[in-house]
Amino acid sequence: MGIMESIGSEFKTRNFSIYGQWTGIIAILLCIAVGIANVFHASLLIIFSVICLVSGLLLIFIEIPFLLRICPTSKKFDDFVRKFHSNYGRAGIYLVMATIQWVSIVIDASSLIAAAVVLTFAGGFYGLAGLKGQEFMGSKTLGGAGVAQMIV
Repeated sequence: MGIMESIGSEFKTRNFSIYGQWTGIIAILLCIAVGIANVFHASLLIIFSVICLVSGLLLIFIEIPFLLRICPTSKKFDDFVRKFHSNYGRAGIYLVMATIQWVSIVIDASSLIAAAVVLTFAGGFYGLAGLKGQEFMGSKTLGGAGVAQMIV
């Protein structure tokens, strides 16, 4: 089975945590990109861009669980990341990150709004998965399933 077929079969499960995880991958790329792009503003927007960049880097470890195994991280960091293993935990962290980026509009309208939108969608998907009582389901393509269970 090819990677596109694998991803397609995951989306057919109608589990909102899969939608959240893939939206989270888009959020990672977007947070890093717009975080770097906006760090060159000569205003308080720099603070929000650095927060966006750090958020993207943190989300890498939250969404791609096998990285906790292969990257040399501290036990404190690993324990922090493990707090976001449930649908509600992930919804919470995404919505907090989104809120911070939405607040950046007060300073200046910038491309950080795109990160806020995608983070909001990811948080919403995880929240819906929690509300519907769906069990967290990690994408096999991203190292979920067996690898995620080894780490937690």
